[in-house]
Amino acid sequence: MNIDSLYSVSPDYLTQYGLNKTNETSGEKDKSFGSILDAAMNMINETNDYQNAAESAEIQFALGEAVSTHELAAAQQKANIALQYTVAVRDKILDAYKEIMNMSI
Repeated sequence: MNIDSLYSVSPDYLTQYGLNKTNETSGEKDKSFGSILDAAMNMINETNDYQNAAESAEIQFALGEAVSTHELAAAQQKANIALQYTVAVRDKILDAYKEIMNMSI
């Protein structure tokens, strides 16, 4: 699976994503580090939920319960894509951190 398109995720996108996710109910935008960190943690939790759902579907399929191969494949693909996206975002965050650490004051 090719995830090259995920490498174009920029810090601006992450900031926008974090601000939109955390302030959907409030009218003003919070530009704090905490809001971006909360958005990243939500992304990790969503990825974990997809992984758990895929594992549950695998167990149900192995036990012969009412899970079709299509549902199993869809759950596994969702979990795989979510994990790849989370890893790509993590890599971009680490690159940004390294760049900030290399700045001279």
